[in-house]
Amino acid sequence: MKNTEKHQQWVFYKDVPVQKLASGVERKVLAFCDEMMCVEHKFTKGQAGDLHSHPHTQITYVASGEFEFQIGDEKRIVKTGDTLLKENGVTHGCVCIESGSLIDFFNPMREDFIK
Repeated sequence: MKNTEKHQQWVFYKDVPVQKLASGVERKVLAFCDEMMCVEHKFTKGQAGDLHSHPHTQITYVASGEFEFQIGDEKRIVKTGDTLLKENGVTHGCVCIESGSLIDFFNPMREDFIK
C-alpha cells in the first residue's frame, strides 16, 4: 500500500491508506500541495465530528449520507450533493444521521493530517 505524498499528481484511491481516528471516523488523505488538500472522511450513523476550529478555510462536499452540521451558531441538515463553506477560525462540527462520506478541501493543506 502506498502513501500519498505532497505534490503527487496522480492519486489512486485504492493505494491510499485509511487512517482510523479515535472517534471511529475513517480518513483518507488524497491529493495535496502546500496551498490545498483533498481529504475523504467516512462516517457511520451516530458518529460525530466534534465542534472545532482551525486556521484553514474548508469546503465540504457531501458525497453520500446525511449529516447535521453546525457552522458558527447555525445548525442544518445536509445530504448528498450539498456543499458547505467553513472559513478559517469558524467553529464547526457534525453528527452523522445516515452513514456516508464527506470530501473536504482545505486551504492551506493540513500538516496535522500527514504526521
